[in-house]
Amino acid sequence: MAARGRARPGPARAQAAAAHPQPATLGRAPRFTAAGTPSPSQLSRRGCVGGGQVIFLHGLGDTGHGWAEAFAGIRSPHVKYICPHAPVMPVSLNMNMAMPSWFDIIGLSPDAQEDEAGIKQAAEHVKVLIDQEVKNGIPSNRIILGGFSQGGALSLYTALTTHQKLAGVIALSCWLPLRTSFSQGAISGVNKDIPILQCHGDCDPLVPLMFGSLTFEKLKSLINPVDITFKTYSGMMHSSCIEEMMDVKKFVDKHLPPVD
Repeated sequence: MAARGRARPGPARAQAAAAHPQPATLGRAPRFTAAGTPSPSQLSRRGCVGGGQVIFLHGLGDTGHGWAEAFAGIRSPHVKYICPHAPVMPVSLNMNMAMPSWFDIIGLSPDAQEDEAGIKQAAEHVKVLIDQEVKNGIPSNRIILGGFSQGGALSLYTALTTHQKLAGVIALSCWLPLRTSFSQGAISGVNKDIPILQCHGDCDPLVPLMFGSLTFEKLKSLINPVDITFKTYSGMMHSSCIEEMMDVKKFVDKHLPPVD
């Protein structure tokens, strides 16, 4: 267990959106220093073209700028971070208010209805973004896909359904969407042995730790369990902390080492 670090607790005020007029924002980037196809003008970039890349997707109601700033403090010189912005769309959870969102969110319970078409469409857009980076000279197996909250959920789903071989997945405070659509046995795709770093706060009021635990158990049935690392952080709510960010840095440095 890691101690809680300094992070902005903004999303916590959005709990029980149905009972209060303010919107739920499942994904503000940490302050310490961290569906449409994103265009180059929509990307916040940090790092150098070359050794490796991290594509990181923000949470509901956020943008990529905050996470780009957070990663600037921990990145290695050979790694480039791309933090795209989600399109603005109405979100059912928030009384159809328009906000940045990768797909519609209808409810926050494990058995809530899911936006299957929207999730699949968003995953295709992420795959297009990966293809764009491959065309720019970065092999897909030198790309880590990651995200926080809704962005982490999309990253997990994309990695498990794409034909692009990836270097790893960073899944922060999130869940596996459309989990019942996956078979009971191991997946047969190119990422059946993909390394996954899954992190969650044990005091998360929006995406409770139970979601992370259920996701961890499901992932162990889909890929090699030894490739999954599940870390929890004592006292952390729906946010991030310095300990978590350092774990992310270690994961990135391990799976995207410098190349000559």
